[in-house]
Amino acid sequence: MRRVALVALVVDDYDEAIRFSTEALGFRLAEDTPRPDGSRWVVVEPDAGGTGTGLLPARAKGDGRRARVGDQTGGRVGFFPHTDDFASDHARMTAAGVTFLESPRHEPYGSVAVFQDLYGNRWDLLQPAG
Repeated sequence: MRRVALVALVVDDYDEAIRFSTEALGFRLAEDTPRPDGSRWVVVEPDAGGTGTGLLPARAKGDGRRARVGDQTGGRVGFFPHTDDFASDHARMTAAGVTFLESPRHEPYGSVAVFQDLYGNRWDLLQPAG
């Protein structure tokens, strides 16, 4: 096995998930293909030339999946995008309306701040030390 290519993220709506991922997070839309059952195969990726793990926004179907929207990881941070310019990305994301749950902090492992996506999932914006 070489890498994890995609991680599914259960969402309410494809288009709002695409908009948040591309406008607020700065990801790029890599694929948006309609499927015969009315669903869509959507892939968004960090704008790093396709070398990062992509997200597969998957529209919630049924009560069980709808209940998981915004709580994919039981309330803990579950997604860890890395940056090489923390201050710039933090400022851009804040201007785009991203909700940060704390002020940026500087830890031995790097600069970090927890934010939430449009559904409430928690993410760490992280610039590794070194």
